Amino acid sequence: MHAPDDPNRYQEVLVSPMYLAGSNGTGEAGFAPVAHWPHHYLDEGPCQLLVTSPDQRIRIGWFGDDFDLWKISATTEAASATRWTATFNHVTPAEIVAGLTTALAHDYTEADAYDSNGHFLAHPSIYWADAVRPLTDAGWTRGVPDSAGTIEIVATDGQAGAVIDRRDHGPNDETVTLWAGPPGWGTRAEAVFTARTPSHLIAATAAVMAESAPVIRERHQIDRRMQHLVTMTPVASVMPTADAQVSRAPTPLDVRRTAVTQAVHRAARAPRTAADLRMMAARSRSAGAVQNRSGSLAPTITVRLPARSSASRHGR
Repeated sequence: MHAPDDPNRYQEVLVSPMYLAGSNGTGEAGFAPVAHWPHHYLDEGPCQLLVTSPDQRIRIGWFGDDFDLWKISATTEAASATRWTATFNHVTPAEIVAGLTTALAHDYTEADAYDSNGHFLAHPSIYWADAVRPLTDAGWTRGVPDSAGTIEIVATDGQAGAVIDRRDHGPNDETVTLWAGPPGWGTRAEAVFTARTPSHLIAATAAVMAESAPVIRERHQIDRRMQHLVTMTPVASVMPTADAQVSRAPTPLDVRRTAVTQAVHRAARAPRTAADLRMMAARSRSAGAVQNRSGSLAPTITVRLPARSSASRHGR
């Protein structure tokens, strides 16, 4: 990383491609699309915050001390078995998680309250390509798979991709993995979806990766092993001047508004800004703070990375 006395350590920069930006230490972007859903703060156990749909059929869990930081699932009824699960590890940018959570918020808004089904419970397409179509549409191409029976789609820079497992599997087996970054505990982002995950939800997540709009990070948040793979532009250098023309560089506000990207334009409501999100008190074990919970906005969640130095799930 950067030396503690580095004057640029906390400098805000625009990082691209976004899928290599890593975590910024908060879950704001991922929770923003469901800010209006019930929040359950858990004092004990690995899950520190659970955000659910009003009928509790969709669950978004934040595991601040685990390698798998996010666990998102859906069920046909509040007390029924899980239909599908998606997990995101601690390196995955929250902006990518927002691709899924916003699609879920939209699906829930459109669902019939008296129908046990909903688009978020739809059967996955029989065509594997539907789940990763945003990637192929963006020019990502077929790669050489590591295992027989799998298909790999790789980004043009070779630093991100998707693995589709087409072998026989059970309903809870992992079948689609979105990845970004070199193999390693602090460098490889992974999003993993089980077999019955609706294809359009995987596609919504993949679309954020394909768009890969720049995101704001502080310099010290970019792992030194990733710095040669990303472009970092100081935010101050793209701030508009008083005589700025109509065509101008993006401002930080522009970047924050596009963090969720075009993949989530179908959302029933737009995510609130980071400034709004910070107005709500957050409580998490990793932050170790107790604050006011009376608002309906999404919390600011501080990540405390796990102490163990385990390899990435698939070791790619």
